[in-house]
Amino acid sequence: MPAVSRTHLVLIPSYNTGERLFSTVSAARAQWNPVWVVVDGSTDGTGERLQQMAAADPGLRVWLLPHNQGKGSAVLHGLRAAQEAGYTHALTMDSDGQHPADLIPAFMQASQARPETMVLGRPVFDASAPLLRVRGRKVSNSWTQLETLFAGIGDSLYGFRVYPVPALIAIMSRQPWMRRFDFDTEAVVRLAWRGVKPVNIDAPVKYLTAEEGGVSHFNYLRDNALLTWMHTRLMIEFVLRLPSLLLRRVRRAPPFQR
Repeated sequence: MPAVSRTHLVLIPSYNTGERLFSTVSAARAQWNPVWVVVDGSTDGTGERLQQMAAADPGLRVWLLPHNQGKGSAVLHGLRAAQEAGYTHALTMDSDGQHPADLIPAFMQASQARPETMVLGRPVFDASAPLLRVRGRKVSNSWTQLETLFAGIGDSLYGFRVYPVPALIAIMSRQPWMRRFDFDTEAVVRLAWRGVKPVNIDAPVKYLTAEEGGVSHFNYLRDNALLTWMHTRLMIEFVLRLPSLLLRRVRRAPPFQR
């Protein structure tokens, strides 16, 4: 089993992903120690079964939230617990099997080499990727590049990434957003505004079929409306921040440093 890390942990938010959760957690545990899971009000019985796994594995911790609060809320719950335990960085990954657990060590090593950065997965799609989703994220990525004055965010939606824990908690504690599907994109924009440089690493993403145990809670109308509202808010704030961002870019100050 991997050696215990005292600074970096894997954080997995989960909501009704069924059997796929257990293979995801097992794959993460094979690569890293510790792995923490926040079960976000799941009603499929996975939380209780995962607690049984944790009872026999000191490298696995599980939190059961009483009701579904959204991905961002689940991550924030885990981040606060991580900070209390003295951890400085958390690698987030989805519980549905889309993210490559075998790349966890490489992402952690990149973060340990440059702890002042955020290490972001840049998705490499295969034939399983829905064309509508691939095209839609290009739009979101374009807005994100503009909102950060082209700070170098490779992808705004791919949730396989390493965050600096204190900086992200500080950002989320100051405003009420980033609690649901809008979490991943708004997190990287606001971290860049805070001066956290993005480091991008290519990583495959696989969209599993129902026969393979794939589960998706993405709702095209609801979640795209949420992203539209989010980018509207961020663009208004970007205009206000533009003078200071331009100055930092000219001076190559964070997040624009090499």
